Amino acid sequence: MNWPTALQQFHTYLLLERSLSANTLEAYLGDVQKFVRYLDIQGIECLPLAVQPGDLERFIHWVNDLGLEASSQARLISGLRAFYKFLLVEDLLDEDPTELLETPRLRRKLPEVLSVHEIQRMLAAIDLSDPLGLRNRAILETLYACGLRVSELVGLRRNNLFLAAGFIKVHGKGNKERLVPIGSEAGKYIEQYLQYVVDAHQPIKSGEENYVFLNRRGVHLSRVMVFYIIKDLALKAGIQKNISPHTFRHSFATHLVEGGADLKAVQDMLGHESITTTEIYTHLDAEYLKETIYLYHPRMKF
Repeated sequence: MNWPTALQQFHTYLLLERSLSANTLEAYLGDVQKFVRYLDIQGIECLPLAVQPGDLERFIHWVNDLGLEASSQARLISGLRAFYKFLLVEDLLDEDPTELLETPRLRRKLPEVLSVHEIQRMLAAIDLSDPLGLRNRAILETLYACGLRVSELVGLRRNNLFLAAGFIKVHGKGNKERLVPIGSEAGKYIEQYLQYVVDAHQPIKSGEENYVFLNRRGVHLSRVMVFYIIKDLALKAGIQKNISPHTFRHSFATHLVEGGADLKAVQDMLGHESITTTEIYTHLDAEYLKETIYLYHPRMKF
């Protein structure tokens, strides 16, 4: 079997057996094609079924020497593993040459977080004399009070508000529901927005009546619109950080962990499947502590 035949069959396998998205399919094919080009550049005549672990290891070392980032190297290895898994499934190989390939350690990038003071500055930048300002205040209060994903915020329905009890029901990833506590400030601004803006005079399009946050046309907000609202308020508040609606989710979790909240409770409120995902906020807390020590301890120097 030559490379063009193997790649064509791999393409068919990914399309029919794995039901991958077009982008993922093309990425996997591209990873294997990079390896084929490497063999050609190096003048190595090696058919797909004759590739040895050493050939793959030298390829990874080669792309590393070219300066390819660790995340891109990991992606390459993932594509090659998918290719050789296909050959194994088709009984074209007895052993997987990618089995001993080591995925490079990825340095986990810590997300941007706002301080409490910066959040207060953004809230203060909102013009509450404008009806949309009242809506935007309710949005920011809800994002920070509940740690919602932006998709959860724009999908929030009025029949899922239990403000008197101090909870909202959220539909998260995989349409999984969870109850999230909501503070009195966020609840107050949601009630004011619904009472004085939406119910008072806002025209609402048919089918949109149950959504909490609406645009001028009476249609529920898009994720992009919330992104623009956040960016505009950050600019008005003079905040230079690169922030997004998700920054409020990170800030919510970080401030809870810094305050001593139980990690399992934070996991439940965020709707994380695994506690491992939530543990990044302990790293954020550690970074904050380290920075504080370096800044204020008389015996510490950079």
